[in-house]
Amino acid sequence: MELRPYVDAIRHQLAVAAAAGGDDAREVAERLTAPLESAIRLALLDALSEAATEITRDLAPGSVDLRLRNREPSFVVTPPPTEEWADEAAPAPPPAPLPPPPADGEDEATVRISLRLPEHLKTRVEQAAGRAGVSINTWLIRAAAAAVDADSRHHRADTPRLAGPATGGQRFTGWAR
Repeated sequence: MELRPYVDAIRHQLAVAAAAGGDDAREVAERLTAPLESAIRLALLDALSEAATEITRDLAPGSVDLRLRNREPSFVVTPPPTEEWADEAAPAPPPAPLPPPPADGEDEATVRISLRLPEHLKTRVEQAAGRAGVSINTWLIRAAAAAVDADSRHHRADTPRLAGPATGGQRFTGWAR
């Protein structure tokens, strides 16, 4: 998907609006177009990313991912798995229960984080997401939600998770999937 036509349309509308204000307004508009192009592209990418997230929520277990190559976005649609592609020789393990949907007010905003994984772990995450028939993003969200839920269920107030200097050392306990 090319963003240039959308950016050019906004640039044109700014020029038309500035022309009505005279030469000074037209000069200001010309100076603003370069910095505004980056802001417009970022706003369009944010809107497309949010749209992909909403579609993925409705399409689950299928997904829609937004990828950026050479500053241009593209969508990758992963349809839900179908029964005809299932391996009949090996019965599929029962699916793990999905985390419950967030309570009202918990899912008000989507935030973006940067996650760096070792190559071998990234490959395993990609394989797991493929087996589950979801995008990597969806798989990671579900894994994080399941880990947080499991941690809150297994955490006991009388068992310290971190032993600090007062107890003689630093020891971390826990698990990651």
